[in-house]
Amino acid sequence: MNSNTKFNVLRTVLSVGIALLISFGIIFLTSKEPVNAIVQLLTGPLQSQRRFGNVIEAMIPLIFTGVGVSIMFAANEINLAGEGAFHLGGLVATYVALNTTFPSGISSLACILAAGFFGAMVTTVPAVLKIKTESDVLVSSLMMNYLILYFANYVLSNFLRDPNAGAVVSFAVPQAAQLNTIFTGTRIHIGLFIALAVAVFGYIFMFKTKIGYELRLTGENRSFARYSGINVIKITLISQLIGGFIFGIGGGVELLGMYNRFTWTSLLGYGWDAIIITTLAKKNPLYVPFAAFFLAYLRTGASIMARSTDVVTEIVTITQGIIILLVVAEQFLSKYKHKMIAKEAKATLTNETEGE
Repeated sequence: MNSNTKFNVLRTVLSVGIALLISFGIIFLTSKEPVNAIVQLLTGPLQSQRRFGNVIEAMIPLIFTGVGVSIMFAANEINLAGEGAFHLGGLVATYVALNTTFPSGISSLACILAAGFFGAMVTTVPAVLKIKTESDVLVSSLMMNYLILYFANYVLSNFLRDPNAGAVVSFAVPQAAQLNTIFTGTRIHIGLFIALAVAVFGYIFMFKTKIGYELRLTGENRSFARYSGINVIKITLISQLIGGFIFGIGGGVELLGMYNRFTWTSLLGYGWDAIIITTLAKKNPLYVPFAAFFLAYLRTGASIMARSTDVVTEIVTITQGIIILLVVAEQFLSKYKHKMIAKEAKATLTNETEGE
């Protein structure tokens, strides 16, 4: 582990620790039972199999979205259309499940692949618009999310809605298309293995392939990459396609694993969660599952704390904000980083001198 990696790990750990300490301070100032609240926040998810299962269930979609954003942001394109890709992925998975008669297993696979295909289309649109019209990716991707939301609501209301249900929901997804649970007493489904496989794929793609190297080089210095002979436009489009595909299959997996009907009439916020995850993971897909587990654990603990004490779940939002501010702050621990680099350089120079 080089000095830069060590520093990033140290800064992330310290950021989390400082954020938690500040949150604990706020709890002590506002709660009548602060000790119990903190205990519930930190240990609540471990108090039963069902509660810990809730952590893993919440972690699964965060892995998909975190890996997707890590790949998309590696090209230094702030494309936020992953939110819409995830949403459309759930809608497409529902539509395919309701309109096909594949056997169990094949049906789930068809739904997930279709969800991934349309998810890729969603995130590619802002990138293409930038290439063709020089439009701002950030703005067009945000608008894309709402376009997808209203389109999904239209399709749900006019083509998929179950008239016998007491709410605006789709017909029930056939059992053959649903993802089976893997642990009794929980709703943890086989999407967990798919998510972990996606994280491994993302790592191999970004750090073990030529395209991944070109992608990271493009993100670090687009002009240098272009002068080096890299097709920057092609690499950028590939990253948006793959990231959107992962977002799409994430939406499909979440729908088929945790729901038996399409009920999403508003954006779920996973696109924003993905930014938190990839920031903590430093755009490394291999670290995404750990960041996703941390965030899922924190939110599950906050939910338990809110039900058991007088502290509201919004305390987690404060914690998240502080963590992100410290992680992205270039000056946080900068002096320590310089000392670490100088120490490593001195040690290397000493070894080379002794070798001579």
